Amino acid sequence: MKIEKEVIDSESKQKKTSELKSIPLELLDDFPNHPFKVRDDEDMLELIESVTERGVLVPAMVRPKANGRYELISGHRRKRASECVGKDTLQCFVKDLDDAEAVIIMVDSNIQRSHIPPSEKAFAYKMKLDAMNMQGKRTDLTSVPLGQKLSRQILSEQTGESQTQIQRYIRLTFLVPELLELVDEGRMKMRPAVELSYLDEDCQRDLVDAIDEEDCTPTHAQAIRLRKAFNENALTRDAIFIVMQEEKPNQKDRIILKADTLKDLIPNGVSENKRLEYIRRALQYYGKFLQRQRINAKESR
Repeated sequence: MKIEKEVIDSESKQKKTSELKSIPLELLDDFPNHPFKVRDDEDMLELIESVTERGVLVPAMVRPKANGRYELISGHRRKRASECVGKDTLQCFVKDLDDAEAVIIMVDSNIQRSHIPPSEKAFAYKMKLDAMNMQGKRTDLTSVPLGQKLSRQILSEQTGESQTQIQRYIRLTFLVPELLELVDEGRMKMRPAVELSYLDEDCQRDLVDAIDEEDCTPTHAQAIRLRKAFNENALTRDAIFIVMQEEKPNQKDRIILKADTLKDLIPNGVSENKRLEYIRRALQYYGKFLQRQRINAKESR
């Protein structure tokens, strides 16, 4: 991918003009609003194993802060792995960078990962696009003068994403965290999520409540209707629930058990928050009972 070559060229250029230092981990601050989360997942376990056996092979990149501390540009996962194995320092290239330069290098150093959740890509694209616009006509960190092409077009060429898709990702940054999480989990597709990003926060939170209660997410057609109603100042909480109560392909079958039906079947000692687990175990036990009955019936023939 074109961006990978540009990342390598950019980092190589930075390292040639950077000072390599061993910096205490306690002096390293995370990049502000870092869009890429550091997770203790399987990839992190592999990195920890690598650091344990061979150390950190690729130095991180930082920029100095006025208070004597350092801001991580790239290397957040390497820092975390070093902490996990008990290391006190991290090899870092120290480089004076302005805010736009720092954002561009930070995004480019992470965006080539094999799997990036939509939320992380959304905020990363927005941060880089803003940084590119801040740079104006500078060409030191991008392949072509910004004055010749729109920033979004340049970002499209670098990432391989269409300009429309980049704009869709950036719209996701307007979603409340609960809806954005549904996109990351794959429960809600990109296009309905983009439509919902135009609702205000109150309407989005009403929608979260409706999604939880109805156990389904809006289709693209429903999301378009919700946005249209919002633009017409007609999107109330009740209207949202009416739309979400419509039968749709992604709606799960639900079983509603009224408390009056179960009150004589659940012991008084079972607290309210444990009743669902009690019912699950009771049904599991009853299923095994029916299975034993079927086996006994076959044996008695």
